[in-house]
Amino acid sequence: MIIELILLILGNTIMILGALGVIRFPDPFTRLHASTKTDTGGAMSILIATAMLAAAAPWAIRLKLLVLTFLIALINPMISHALARGAHKRGIKPISVVDMYARDNP
Repeated sequence: MIIELILLILGNTIMILGALGVIRFPDPFTRLHASTKTDTGGAMSILIATAMLAAAAPWAIRLKLLVLTFLIALINPMISHALARGAHKRGIKPISVVDMYARDNP
């Protein structure tokens, strides 16, 4: 019961911090980064805790929750990549760019 509670609190905290990141970040690319990371981490933590709490439920329900967790981990990065690529092809430029290699070129 303690582990499930910790996972639920962790998942909710991650989701809240991600929502703040989406609100505060300046461009679609950084907002997408915040939403993708928090969606994957927060949703997976909550789904794993729910699967652990569903010990009295039939095994099919727990299996569905774990399959959903696996699908979120698999599909969410691909969807965010497609969204970022679409934004780039539409000509949306990132606002906050840090060129780490600019100082190496004289």
